[in-house]
Amino acid sequence: MAWRDSRRSRQRLFLFMSAIVLGIAALVAINSFGDNLARSIDEQSRELLGADLTLSWNRPPSKKTQQWLRTIGQDRSYEVSFPSLVSIPRTGGIRLAQVKGLTGNFPYYGDWEVTPAAGIQAFRKANERVALVDDALLVQLGAQPGDSVKVGNLSFRIAGRVMKTPGQAAITSTVAPTVFIPNTFMNQTGLLQRGSRVNYRYYYQFPPSTDVSAYVKTISARLDKEGINYDTIAERQRQTGRAFADLTQYLSLVAFVALLLGCVGVASAVQLYVKEKVASVAILRTLGASGRQGLQIYLIQTALMGLIGAVIGAIVGSVVQLVLPQIFGNFLPVEVDTVVSWSAVLAGVGTGLLISVLFALLPLLAIRNVSPLRTLRTSYEDDLSGRDPLRWLVYGLILLFIMGFSYLQTQEWKLAIGFTVGLAVAFGVLTALGLALIWLVRRFFPVSWSYVWRQSLANLYRPNNQTLILVTAIGLGAFLIATLSLTQGLLLSRVELSASGNQPNMVLFDIQNEQLAGVQSLVKQQKLPVLQEVPVVTMRLNDINGRTAETVRKDTSIKIPDWAFTREYRVTYRDTLISSERLGTGKAPYQDNGAVYVSLEKPYFDRLKLKLGDTLNFNVQGAPIQTIVGGTREVDWNRVQPNFLVVFPAGVLEKAPQFHVVMTRVPNNETSAALQRRLVAQFPNVSAIDLGLVLKTIDEILDQISFVIRFMALFSILTGLLVLGSSVVISKYQRLRESVLLRTLGANRNQILLITALEYGLLGLLAALSGILLSLFGTWALAQYVFEVPFRPTTLPLVIVAGVVTLLTVAIGVFNSREVLVRPPLDVLRSEG
Repeated sequence: MAWRDSRRSRQRLFLFMSAIVLGIAALVAINSFGDNLARSIDEQSRELLGADLTLSWNRPPSKKTQQWLRTIGQDRSYEVSFPSLVSIPRTGGIRLAQVKGLTGNFPYYGDWEVTPAAGIQAFRKANERVALVDDALLVQLGAQPGDSVKVGNLSFRIAGRVMKTPGQAAITSTVAPTVFIPNTFMNQTGLLQRGSRVNYRYYYQFPPSTDVSAYVKTISARLDKEGINYDTIAERQRQTGRAFADLTQYLSLVAFVALLLGCVGVASAVQLYVKEKVASVAILRTLGASGRQGLQIYLIQTALMGLIGAVIGAIVGSVVQLVLPQIFGNFLPVEVDTVVSWSAVLAGVGTGLLISVLFALLPLLAIRNVSPLRTLRTSYEDDLSGRDPLRWLVYGLILLFIMGFSYLQTQEWKLAIGFTVGLAVAFGVLTALGLALIWLVRRFFPVSWSYVWRQSLANLYRPNNQTLILVTAIGLGAFLIATLSLTQGLLLSRVELSASGNQPNMVLFDIQNEQLAGVQSLVKQQKLPVLQEVPVVTMRLNDINGRTAETVRKDTSIKIPDWAFTREYRVTYRDTLISSERLGTGKAPYQDNGAVYVSLEKPYFDRLKLKLGDTLNFNVQGAPIQTIVGGTREVDWNRVQPNFLVVFPAGVLEKAPQFHVVMTRVPNNETSAALQRRLVAQFPNVSAIDLGLVLKTIDEILDQISFVIRFMALFSILTGLLVLGSSVVISKYQRLRESVLLRTLGANRNQILLITALEYGLLGLLAALSGILLSLFGTWALAQYVFEVPFRPTTLPLVIVAGVVTLLTVAIGVFNSREVLVRPPLDVLRSEG
C-alpha cells in the first residue's frame, strides 16, 4: 500500500530525501577520513618519530651521563638545536630559524625528502660546510640550493631543499623553519655560549625484537633524576592519534549540524506532504483502515526515502573523503591512504535513517487523528490542530539522540550536554526570531504600501509560509560562517593588540652579560628605543616544602604535577610589578631578614596546590637557593614582552649565569631588516623575534585552519540552500493556484516575478541577519570571557555573508517558481487538476 500510494508523490518524496544527503555525506567523509588517518598513523607510526626512542634535555649533562647515553641502543644520532638568526648573503634575506646540528644516520624510519637527494649524503659525510634548509625558509628568503646560508660565524653551502622530515608536519616548517648543519661545525659558529637556550637530543635505533617501552620503564627513574625527557614510538603514536581524533570529532559535530539542518527540511517537507495526503488518509479511514495503519503507510514511505537519501549521502561522502588528505595536507604528519571505511558508511546510513525518521514523525503523528468525516469537509485544522502528547516523546527522543551522538564523538558527557544545549539554544533563538518576524509583519502590516510589496510581505505569514523553516536552516548556516570569520579576526586582534601603540614589536634575546652594552648601543644607533631590558636566569626546582620529585611520585595523595620538577625555569629578578602584571595575593618580590620571598603566577600557584608561606628550593645551575612564596600575580601573556612564572627580588641572582632580553619597537620592515643584519654581523649568537613576521605567520596558519572549517561549514550552507530549494518546490504546489489566480485577475509576469523575488529576498536577508546576529553575540562572549580582548567586529565579511545568502535565496526561489511565469494559467490548472 505504501509503495502504491507513493507513485504520484515520489518526486516530492525525493525532494525531502535530498535534504539529508549532504549531511550524511559530510558525516561519512569525516568519519571515513578519521578511520583512515588512525590506520595510517598505526601503519606509519615509526615515521612519526623517525627513531625508536628519543631522549632530550636542555642543559649539558654530566660526563658520566653522556657516556651512559652513548651505550643505549644499536645505533644513535646526536642533535644540538637552538633558535638563531640566519641570513642569505646573496639576497640579504634574514630570518629567525631553528638551527640543528645533527650527526648520525637519523632518520632511521621514513623518508627524509630532500631535493636533490644527493644532498643527504654530502651532509652526512660532514667533511665540508654544507646545510640542508627547509623549503619554507628558502622560499621566504628567495634562496635556492647552491646558495650559502650564514649561521653565526660560518657560512654553509645549501646542499639541499628539505621538503619533509619524518615526524614533522608541513605547517611546522612555516612556524619554525629548520637549518640542518653537521654537528662537527656547531662550536665554530660561536653560537653556543653560556646561558644560550640550547636543546640536546639523542635519536636511538634498537634491534627489531626490542620492546622499547618496557626498556624505557627500567631507566625512567634515572632519566627523571637527570631531567631528561623521553619519547617512544608508542607514546608519539598515542599523542598524535588523540590529537587528530579530537579534530575529526569536532568536524563530525559540524557535519552533524548539517545533517540536523537537513532533518529540519525533512520535517517541513513531510508536514506539507501530510497536508496534501489528508484527503487520501480520510478515504482510507472510510474504507476501514485505522489511524495507526495510515501512519504506518506514510512512515514506511518516509523511512524508505530516508534510507535512500542516507545511502546516496554515504556514497557521496566516501568520494568526498578522497580530497580531504589534500585539504588537511599541511597539518598531517603521515601520508593518508584512503579506502572505504565500511564502519563509517554503516554508521552514517544508520544515523541518517534514524534521525530522518524521528524528524518525520513530528508531522506524521497527525495522520492518526484524521477523521473519516474529512471526506465530507475541508477544515484541516479543526481535527488536527489539537495537542498530541506523543510529539513531546518524539522531541525527547530527538534530544536524547543528539546527546548520545555527541557523547560518542567526544566521550565526555559535559561536552555532549553542552553541545546539545548550545544547539538547542541556536535553534531556539533562530525559531524565536522567525516567529517574531511573522508576528511583526502581521501586527504592523504596511497597508499603504504598493500591491507588490503588500503581497510579498503577506506571503511571510500566510498559511504554508516558509518563514520559520528558512530562517532556521539558512540562518544556522550563516551563523557558522559568520562566527568563523569573526573568531579568526579575534585571534589576530589578540596578537595585533600587543603590537599597538608604543608596545614593543621586536624582541632581542640570548644576549650575554658582556654583550648587553654593545647591543643596546647598536639599537640606539638605529635610532630605536630600548623599551625594556630583562635579565633571565635558568634554574630547576629541587623540592616543595622539603618534598622532592621522588617523594611526590611515591605518595599518590600529593597532587603536585611531575612537570613541576622536570621542567627548566627561566626567571628574572626585580622588586616591582610591570605593566603586564597585576598583584593577586600577598606582596611583590622582596627580601626580609635574609629570607627570599618570590612571586608566582596565579595559575601556576594553583596547579602546584601552594599557599603563601610555602617553601621552594631552587637549583640555580648547581647552587641551591631556598625561597618562600610571598605573593601571586595575574599575568597578561598576550603582551609581547618577557613574562615569568617565578620572579625573584633584586639582590639575589645578579651574580648567577644569565642572559638578557632587550625589547624595542621598529617602525617598518626595512628598519627591522637593517637591525637584524647588524646583529648577525656583530653579535651572531643574539636572536630576534619580529612581531610583524609572527603576525604574518599566524595569519597564514589561521587561513589554512579556516579553510578546513569553512569546507565543513559549506556542507551546512549547501544543506540550508537545498532545504530552501526543496521547500520552494514543495510549497510551489501549494502556491500555484494563488499565483494562477493573480494571473487570471490581471497580474502580469513582471509583477509575479517581483512578488516572488521580494518574498525570497526578504526571507534570505532576514535569515542571514538572524544568523549574523547570533554569531555577533557568540563571538562577543568569546572575546569577553575566553580571549579577553575588546570586541570590534569587522563589518565587510558580515556584509558579504548577508549579500551572498540573500542572492542565493532569491535565485533559487525564482528559479523554482519559473513554471508559474512561463506557462498560461489554464495550462497550469489543467496539469494540476
